[in-house]
Parts: sequence; C-alpha cells; structure tokens
Amino acid sequence: MFRFLLRLIVNSLALAIAVWVVPGLTMVPYAQGEPVVVGGPSLELILSYLLIALVFGLINGIIGNAIRIVAFPLYILTLGLISLVVNAALLLLVTLVSGWLGFGLFVEDFYWGIIGALVLSLSGWIIGMVLRPLVKTRR
Repeated sequence: MFRFLLRLIVNSLALAIAVWVVPGLTMVPYAQGEPVVVGGPSLELILSYLLIALVFGLINGIIGNAIRIVAFPLYILTLGLISLVVNAALLLLVTLVSGWLGFGLFVEDFYWGIIGALVLSLSGWIIGMVLRPLVKTRR
C-alpha cells in the first residue's frame, strides 16, 4: 500500500512539473479554493493532480500495457523512441477522460503531448530515483 501511495505521489509531482514546464498542458482543478500556503496551490488543485495521476496510472496500466505488447516490434525497430508517441497518445486519452469529468489535464495537440510525455517521463524517473531508498524492502 505504501508503494502504491508513493508511486501516486511521484506521478502527481511529475504531472505537476510537466504542466509547469510545458505550455501546451493545462490543469483545471475541480473547484476554486483558497491556497494551502501563501502563493501556493489550493487543496482542490492538489487533489485534482492526485486524481488525474490515478487516472493516468490506470490508463497506462491497462491500455498502455496492451499497446506495448502489440507494438513490441516497433519498440525494437525504433530503439524505444515509439514510447514517446505511445505516452503522448495516453496523455491525449487522459485529456478525453478529463473532458468527461469536467476537470483535469488538458493537452492542446499531439506535439505538446509528445513534449509533455518526455517531461513527464524524465521528471518521474528523477523523482523516483530520489525516493527509491524509501521503498526498498529490508530482508
């Protein structure tokens, strides 16, 4: 359970960094609220990041794995660069789900999705490397 919560927090932080860095990505909170700290995000925005990270994790775990299995030869031919296209498509799918919910992550077009997928992957990897000692199991 701890690993799941930590992974959810890592994904939401990576998502926040991607939205902050990439101008084509926007996050719309489900409601407007008071900031948690002065000049910081509201509780609604933080909960929106956590919920969208959960939605992205579910979509990535179910649909993303199916796409990776089917597209395995393309991964070999492109030396893994097709993963950026797959992750961008998954971000666009999260945008579709966010549109149904009325809040969440919105991507302008496919090219911003590719850049957002790159930033999301790199920031998630870096944050995961920093937090890796927390999830090591002791034997």
